Amino acid sequence: MAKSTLQVMDLTSLRAVLGDLRTQIIPSRFEKAQQPNQHSLQLGFRTLTGMIWLELSWQADAARLVRIPPPCREGSGSTLAQQVQHGLRQLALVQLEQQDFERVVLFHFAPRPGETSVRTLVLELMGRHSNVLLLDEQQRITAIARQVRQHQSRVRPLSSGDPYIPPPSLQNLPPSLEEPFDQWQRRLTLVPLGLGQALRDTYQGISPSLTRQLINIPSTDEGTPALSASTPIAEISQKQWLLLHARWTRWLNKLSCGDFNLHLDEAGGYRVWNEPPDSASESASESESLSLRLGLYYRNHLNQRKLLRESLELQQLLEQSRQKEQAQRLEQVERLDATAGADDLQHQADAILCQAAPERESIERAQKLYQRARRLRRSIPSIEERLDHHDQRLALIDGSENFLTDLMQADWDDSDDRIRQLRELRVELEDLLTPRRRRRRSGPPQGQPQPLELLTQDGLLIQIGRNHRQNEWISLRQARAGDLWFHAQECPGSHVVLKASAAAASEQDLQLAADLAAWFSRAKGNRLVPVVMTGVEHLQRIPGTAPGTVRHRQAQLVWAEPDRACRNLEARNPLA
Repeated sequence: MAKSTLQVMDLTSLRAVLGDLRTQIIPSRFEKAQQPNQHSLQLGFRTLTGMIWLELSWQADAARLVRIPPPCREGSGSTLAQQVQHGLRQLALVQLEQQDFERVVLFHFAPRPGETSVRTLVLELMGRHSNVLLLDEQQRITAIARQVRQHQSRVRPLSSGDPYIPPPSLQNLPPSLEEPFDQWQRRLTLVPLGLGQALRDTYQGISPSLTRQLINIPSTDEGTPALSASTPIAEISQKQWLLLHARWTRWLNKLSCGDFNLHLDEAGGYRVWNEPPDSASESASESESLSLRLGLYYRNHLNQRKLLRESLELQQLLEQSRQKEQAQRLEQVERLDATAGADDLQHQADAILCQAAPERESIERAQKLYQRARRLRRSIPSIEERLDHHDQRLALIDGSENFLTDLMQADWDDSDDRIRQLRELRVELEDLLTPRRRRRRSGPPQGQPQPLELLTQDGLLIQIGRNHRQNEWISLRQARAGDLWFHAQECPGSHVVLKASAAAASEQDLQLAADLAAWFSRAKGNRLVPVVMTGVEHLQRIPGTAPGTVRHRQAQLVWAEPDRACRNLEARNPLA
């Protein structure tokens, strides 16, 4: 999975979000605040149509204000969330204020709509200087997301109890529709810079993403290259200047009238002011909330980053564990090879005692040789037991690598669920591979396993284990007589259980379950995969082995196609 390119929220997209939110949450009653991570705050507002959730983030490379789907309950006990909850209790959001080209949003709260504001929540979207602050009636800071000490900023230190000081005013010129073309061109050509740098240094509200959108015009002449942010000012033709100014004027018109529509591009970015929708699908999506679609955009991209980072950490843990187990196994193999000298030691001792008149020292040496031979023979069962132990742990690591590969390739699955499954897998591995006295749990205690579940066309439930404990849970604990168990033959992979105890399974149901077992296995790259099918009553847990290790008494072989399972997964929505 390639690393996603995340577009920073600039002034234009902030204006678009505010215009969308004003129609949805003004007025509304504040109800809930929670902090899911160290750089985000989620706020719930009650409107006439239901709850609406906003996410305010001061993350350096992803500062944003967006609407989000109803989140899970987490982080309500953080200090910032409690302070915001207490300060805004029973208040109504009556105004969203943003002035000129500043990326500062003021949320005004009053006891009732139409009354004077008594609390102000300030969101500053300024890259690594982004922040969230709660102000009282005297504009003093009562809660702050990120304290700014004196040694961090002599211009604008911020702490709880201090009077709020707005950010320094922007030094560049504010763009204006009334500015003539000649004056606009002359200002940009005063200093010999690249086009992108000239736009940002001259005018307010110009971000790198907006620069790319403004200069995205085709070449006008065959010998003239298309514009880019690095194009020198002196090399721009007059015709290109006119086309660029037309797009500049269009952007300012969109800002002034608030006419925005969201378009996601293939490069991983988005635009909110360019051309109107050019397809039926985009026209349909235009009716959806722009702020909510942007919230899903940021959630998906940030989750992809998190998924990639945590998968690399887990891959490193698996590789370190594999190297450790292989080294320890090699040591045991060398010890087992050394036991082959037991017979030689005994023959040497026999030869000494077979002498006509062995001396006392010879007899003692022979006895020591016998003892060494017996010691070597006695060590064989314990060495073989250790070899079995290391083989089981290596098999556990192989299976975990397969689970990790499945999670990284499951683009059809929800990103939040993939991250949860990845963390469960890591906690499970640390429990199984780390000695108890040195164990450090990296997550909350595990509750009931949540395997992947989906329905067949006939309505039968299929459960798929995505780690070792889920495999055991669906195969041995939750299975009922009549359920069918599937697993790729002689290959690491997931257990798949078809709940045929609820109703008779059709051939299509059996084939789908077999295809899924083939897809969630290391053999997914093959066109055809042999899959073992048997009733769950024929399964037996192997004592002393890792969770999910079973054997079966009798089974039937089914040929499956992994690609067919992949198409089924992409075409339907899993239940979990």
